[in-house]
Amino acid sequence: MSRADRIRRVIEAGLAPERLEVVDDSGRHAGHAGARPDGETHYAVTIVAAAFAGMSRVNRQRLVYDLLADEFRTGLHALQLTTLAPGEAPRA
Repeated sequence: MSRADRIRRVIEAGLAPERLEVVDDSGRHAGHAGARPDGETHYAVTIVAAAFAGMSRVNRQRLVYDLLADEFRTGLHALQLTTLAPGEAPRA
């Protein structure tokens, strides 16, 4: 299972998001600190979840980082997070 799949699985279990996008952005960070030749180190993640309602941006991000602690211990280096409550999500 890829790291993106594991990230998706953990966030779905922990937050039951209405919307979840996980994009492996590792290729853009080649040569950057924390990058590995095999990738799977840098991700852009967008989460829309009711669990974020009433939380500050910092607390939302701390929650996601706590959920993904095992991934950080095993090579995940960086996340670009967009964390929104349902009413905050831009309409498509």
